[in-house]
Amino acid sequence: MSRIFKFDNDVDTDQIIASQYLLLPNIDEMKSHAFESLDADFASGVKDGDIIVAGDNFGCGSSREQAPSVLKALGIKAVYAKSFARIFYRNSINIGLPVLVCEDLHDNVAAGDEADIDLTAGTVKACGKEFTCTKLPEYMQNILNAGGLIASLNKEEN
Repeated sequence: MSRIFKFDNDVDTDQIIASQYLLLPNIDEMKSHAFESLDADFASGVKDGDIIVAGDNFGCGSSREQAPSVLKALGIKAVYAKSFARIFYRNSINIGLPVLVCEDLHDNVAAGDEADIDLTAGTVKACGKEFTCTKLPEYMQNILNAGGLIASLNKEEN
């Protein structure tokens, strides 16, 4: 089971990881500052396998790939939202963080609820209901399974 961290609409990449922390030398040092302006306890409270559920336009703002990278480094298993900013969506797949559109999930769960997710089937079970989400195409699932785009391309070469 995955614990839910819930955010609303228009969460931008500066809220995920503020620009002043981009000066830190690596993702491991940045990750403790994730969502600092929205939830000061997020980075210390998140556990490996937890998920994020958000409203519309998650990941809007700048194209910084550190935003999905800090979430993955913290152990976020997947991000579910009503919709994503396109560049955040692409950056997430490129670094191996599953991002799925699930229009009804946000309105039916609360922060701290538990969910059983099935990335392959594109479903989430939470609060006694099953929600159907986008099912990623096989080629995208293969990229995620390899750990991201570069890892996937390197795997193809070998």
